[in-house]
Amino acid sequence: MLETKKIENAIVVGLVKNRYSRNQLDEYLDELELLAKTAGVETKFRITQERERIDPATFIGIGKVQEIAEIVERDNIDVVLFDDDLTPVQIRNLEKYIKCKILDRSGLILDIFASRAKSKESMTQVELAQLQYLLPRLTRQWSHLSKQYGGVGTKGPGEQQIETDRRVIRARISTLKKKLDAINKEREMQRKGRKDYTRAAIVGYTNVGKSTLLKVLTGANVIVENKLFATLDTTVRKLRLGNNSKILISDTVGFIRKLPTHLIASFRSTLAEASEADILLHVIDISNTHFEEHIQVVNDTLDTLNAAGKPTIYIFNKIDKLTDRSIISEFSKQYQPSVFISANRGINIQALNEELINLLEHNIIEQSLTIKQSDYEIIAKLHDFADIISSQYEEDKIAVRFRIEQKNSERLKKLLGINISNK
Repeated sequence: MLETKKIENAIVVGLVKNRYSRNQLDEYLDELELLAKTAGVETKFRITQERERIDPATFIGIGKVQEIAEIVERDNIDVVLFDDDLTPVQIRNLEKYIKCKILDRSGLILDIFASRAKSKESMTQVELAQLQYLLPRLTRQWSHLSKQYGGVGTKGPGEQQIETDRRVIRARISTLKKKLDAINKEREMQRKGRKDYTRAAIVGYTNVGKSTLLKVLTGANVIVENKLFATLDTTVRKLRLGNNSKILISDTVGFIRKLPTHLIASFRSTLAEASEADILLHVIDISNTHFEEHIQVVNDTLDTLNAAGKPTIYIFNKIDKLTDRSIISEFSKQYQPSVFISANRGINIQALNEELINLLEHNIIEQSLTIKQSDYEIIAKLHDFADIISSQYEEDKIAVRFRIEQKNSERLKKLLGINISNK
């Protein structure tokens, strides 16, 4: 939660446009209110406006702006939150009438990320995204946030009052990009060191239970909270499955609709866990009535990261919250392979393990190799890369039968410079 001196009051504002219905807007504003709550802000009013198109000057039209301005003055509102991104011109025009902070969805998400960032990497990523977001809004918004107000929308670089003009901000952005490049190279080295293992990445919409699942599967000591974006930093843990195979599982930052493009770009190194994974574990909150749209948002984001099309297990979580379980049969046919679990209550976790084993075994082959008993290095490499099924000793040689992933078989051949039989 953001460290604010007081709970701030907010108005949330949404626009009904042709592209989605009022019911959809209500769900979007529910999510915006949850984002606000995560940022330590209490929503007092919800205001919607129906328009054929966005007003380029004020987003919602001058009449609705004046209505909001009156509520702000009457009820001492601290911040007005818009569900869509506002242009610098719209922000400046809104500020002329509405005498409190104006913040759009991207700005709110960035603020939450700033409060959640703990590691050097995530703090660098968030600051870079914030500065890139704020740069075109510098004319009024910068001094407006850093000098006059605290609370939501002012976490991070705005509080420091250092970046006071465009030239300095651009210089800071350049420095942060260099820092992030160095961190990215370090991450790439870490990933190269894990190439011997099959890697699975847990992906999904925010607050669907990804961290809870990682904890249940691996015993990882990770933060588990019923809040949006509870975890920003990637955690990688080893999971031993029932067939004696081992995989590495990593979680990723949760996705959300209208995720700021600057944020995706800045967090690309963290999200590379998904793009470089062999398997995706797509976690879905089946108790959320809009989970199908959430699936599409995740798939679209994965496509942006060039991570789409990988072998995927659809993990429908929170089945314990379902009032009607008849939908399970329908969606088990639509999304394959799929499992239906409750990570929080440990329901059906064994079925997920079995599905992982099935997926892995499609990638595993059996091979044979005859080597000298004195070739200790080759024997050690075999134990590193493969599961030994049998060993037969013949004079000074050993005939070994083993199971190995296809990608590791090719690596083993190159490493040892010998032929391996598939018989």
